[in-house]
Amino acid sequence: MSSGPGADSAPAPTTHDSAPTPKRSSMFSSLKVRNYRLFFAGQVVSNIGTWMQRIAQDWLVLSLTGSATAVGVTTALQFLPMLLFGLYGGVLVDRLPRRPTLLFTQSSMALTGIALAVLTLSGHVQVWHVYLAAFAVGLATVVDNPARQSFVSEMVGPDQLQNAVSLNSANFQSARLVGPAVAGLMITGVGTGWAFLFNGLSFIAPLAGLLMMRARELHVVERAPRAKGQLQEGLQYVAGRPDLIWTIVLVGFVSTFGFNFPVYLSAFADDVFHAGAGSYSLFNTLMAVGSLAGALLAARRGTARMRVLVAGAVAFGVMEIVASIAPSLWLFALLMAPIGMFGMTVNVTANSSVQMSTDPAMRGRVMALYMMVFMGGAPIGAPIAGWITDAYGVRAGMAAGGVVSAAAALTIGLVLARVGNLRLSIGWNRGHPHVRFVPREREQLAAAA
Repeated sequence: MSSGPGADSAPAPTTHDSAPTPKRSSMFSSLKVRNYRLFFAGQVVSNIGTWMQRIAQDWLVLSLTGSATAVGVTTALQFLPMLLFGLYGGVLVDRLPRRPTLLFTQSSMALTGIALAVLTLSGHVQVWHVYLAAFAVGLATVVDNPARQSFVSEMVGPDQLQNAVSLNSANFQSARLVGPAVAGLMITGVGTGWAFLFNGLSFIAPLAGLLMMRARELHVVERAPRAKGQLQEGLQYVAGRPDLIWTIVLVGFVSTFGFNFPVYLSAFADDVFHAGAGSYSLFNTLMAVGSLAGALLAARRGTARMRVLVAGAVAFGVMEIVASIAPSLWLFALLMAPIGMFGMTVNVTANSSVQMSTDPAMRGRVMALYMMVFMGGAPIGAPIAGWITDAYGVRAGMAAGGVVSAAAALTIGLVLARVGNLRLSIGWNRGHPHVRFVPREREQLAAAA
């Protein structure tokens, strides 16, 4: 792949419909690419192992310490490296060839899982071992995450990027349905150590896929040479691109204030409906089903538009508000599916639009910033959501998250419309309401004619 447009010739935000409408892709079109098919198959196995380790890790820490705070520390240690070093990870990804980089990071995480399995199965594990393993995985993720995100475009090229990003999300959500269930059976039957071992060995699948890829079929971009100021260069690149800035800002608001479901769902299950762990599991399962549906619909859509991102974020916020006042457990549970679907629409659309509109030479740094904002919102938003829930109740906490998400989406949509000199057009097309942004110049030309 040749180097893409620079900051000065960057594409304008695709907020309206003046651009030609691309052909709608089939739902699984990117799987026709052999290299991506190998990558996807490896991720199916590895993602199941990742979800298994998450469940086993929390259960082990809880059994060793009896402290929910210790579980929170483990999670914080896993996300802390991304907050501290995420941008530097993006610089490294832009300098290094991505396939060898992924071979290194995936191998590192495999060894961490196997080491934790050996310690647990031998009976020598202590809580600081789990802390260290979580931090080590977090360090690997600093490089692995932007490398994996940007490597997708090298496998499939720009035409299939939206579809491949959507299928990656569908892959992860499918593992979210399978992994915790398998982990629960394994922990109950044979113990947590075997779940760690499965996760460590599951990395064999993506490593084998990477090694079997045909290098000549990759859309390799020119690596950024080692130079001073590359981190600042990446930040300046984003600062000069309003479409990137507002997309990342919107994702930051939604992820920080809207995605605090561990706080909300557990409180609704226990404090509101008094239904226990079974209902909490049901809420999470239905949300995962909705997220999977949202990812597959995004794969079928085949294009990433700012209007879809804004509309998805508004719908996500509104559904959270509606769920916050749901009078019955079953109505609340049913609302989890559309919340998951609209949340995944925001995630996939933002991810693919950022990748597609970024110069390939800058993609590692830009995706590192994007993931830093997306993943870094939880440590900030969760305590705020917890405080509102404790002070005013979980219904108020969830409603506040929905209000912030919807208000941020509406505000950013209006800002982009103003920047792009657009106006809101509402009409009817074949008996259906049609809402879109159109250029004001188009309206002026029609009046002159």
